[in-house]
Amino acid sequence: MESEAFYAGFQARAEKVKDDFTAFLIDAKRKGLKVGAYGAAAKGNTLMNFAGTRSDLIPYIVDKAAAKQGRFMPGSRIPIVAPDHLDADRPDIIVILPWNIRDEVIDQLAHARDWGAKFVTAVPELKIS
Repeated sequence: MESEAFYAGFQARAEKVKDDFTAFLIDAKRKGLKVGAYGAAAKGNTLMNFAGTRSDLIPYIVDKAAAKQGRFMPGSRIPIVAPDHLDADRPDIIVILPWNIRDEVIDQLAHARDWGAKFVTAVPELKIS
């Protein structure tokens, strides 16, 4: 991060993340798949605002923090709900917004695989598991 070379192509890499994420969400919507997201983290909010993601593509975000539940993500106005909403909705796709704790979240939500859910992160590249 201290060299000019690190920033060469940064915008292009950011645009690719945004474009791949948006295309994935639009494709999921066209296929009629249910999507939910996990983690009302600032980094995920930055991505969603950069990508222009709204509640038509991600209708809710679950978060364990009670202080965030019942509120909305800044900019997108996507509602933040309690984690038990995932079990009630049983989405086909769970987008993990705090991608740095991907493995931890997948372990916590491993039971979602029982209904066939797939986990998705967008950064540093789109990854589906």
